[in-house]
Amino acid sequence: MSILDTKEGTILSNLSSSDSLNADDIFQKIQDDLHPGQLSFVSDTTTQIIGLSAGYGAGKTRSLCAKAVQLAIANQGFTGCVMEPTGPLIRDIWQTDFEMFLEKYEIPYTSRQSPLPEYILHLPDGDTKILCRSFENWGRIIGLNLAWVLADEIDTVSPSIADRAFPRILARLRSGNQRQFGVASTPEGFRWMWNTFGTDEAKQRTDRKLIKMRSYDNPHLPADFITRLEENYDSGLLQAYLNGEFCNITTGQVYDRFSREVHVVHDDRDFHEEPLRIGIDFNIGNMSAVIAVALGDELLVIDEVSGSHDTDSLAQEIKRRYPHQKIYAYPDASGGNRSTNASKTDIQILQSYGFQNESPASNPPVRDRVNSVQRLLEDGKGHVRLKINKKAKRLIECLELQSYTEKGEPDKDAGYDHMNDAIGYITWRLFNPLHLNAGKGTGIRLY
Repeated sequence: MSILDTKEGTILSNLSSSDSLNADDIFQKIQDDLHPGQLSFVSDTTTQIIGLSAGYGAGKTRSLCAKAVQLAIANQGFTGCVMEPTGPLIRDIWQTDFEMFLEKYEIPYTSRQSPLPEYILHLPDGDTKILCRSFENWGRIIGLNLAWVLADEIDTVSPSIADRAFPRILARLRSGNQRQFGVASTPEGFRWMWNTFGTDEAKQRTDRKLIKMRSYDNPHLPADFITRLEENYDSGLLQAYLNGEFCNITTGQVYDRFSREVHVVHDDRDFHEEPLRIGIDFNIGNMSAVIAVALGDELLVIDEVSGSHDTDSLAQEIKRRYPHQKIYAYPDASGGNRSTNASKTDIQILQSYGFQNESPASNPPVRDRVNSVQRLLEDGKGHVRLKINKKAKRLIECLELQSYTEKGEPDKDAGYDHMNDAIGYITWRLFNPLHLNAGKGTGIRLY
């Protein structure tokens, strides 16, 4: 059979008409085989955006198969879509499991195998199409009218891709009777699933709900499955991979003393009488600034600016938010030699807006900047001197996700370095008594 051919489910040849099917009976049989966590996900018919955070072996794929059939039954005659991170995963994971599921519950179907599998379920009230698409080509769903979309392993997709695809997917849900977007993933740290379902803001929204499933919830796992996981993963990974909990799982983390539980705060105090300490990393098209106040020997990050296209626009945005405060700028020292403006250097631009320049003649070694941040996160005596307001979302993400390269240097290719560089300029300059040796290897570490 060529990839362009169609194939039929085995039950189809035994049925002269799908009229003999009872969709309610089919779904009841499916429900009877689900454990409580799976049932919570599958039976929810009202939440617009529903998520499933699941440990390894918790039954996530079966949940998605059951949810796809439930949504197909609720939207007979309309089209739905299942998405995997890549095309090969559709064929290697979804296709086999879904076809086995359809056969088990004797749901008649026809499938087309190219370029990616597509299914037609032959249900009593009309043929119902299920498309399969990949996030690597998520733009191909644009133009479709869909009743529902299910996305598998969304936390393994680049957050930037998932963020761009998300509103476009919601815009496709414009047909059918039960319009719903469902996602399932083993959590991979504080990524898309966390931002969509786990934050305080997300939890307040009525249009979304997160269901968690633990590996322990699946009664059909091999007896030694969980034991083998416990023997091979550390406690942090077990929280994610057994319990479906959000936690930091980055290995080789640069700022390994950073913890959301310890360092992220909700602080609404008015600091209008305090001078601002602003660390700035210059980049064409991606200017980054960390806005903080020094409170004795502690530093509180109150805000950030991310993604400004040049130094002028960055300075304007800061002055718009904080028009009357004294501003000390701690920029990348290279700003004294380069410019995003034809007539002034970047530092001269900042000075023209009233910022007092506190940059050294040259930048300190990267390691010294990292150490200065680490020292404030937690020093050798366990003192925490750096707190970050939760509104500084990009800084929090960058502290959490920047890792070391194989050469032992902080990775600058993944895009998590700019905010970290910005706060490093503040901490090194403001709290490091050795800052006068800027640009020279001190041979001394602070702890």
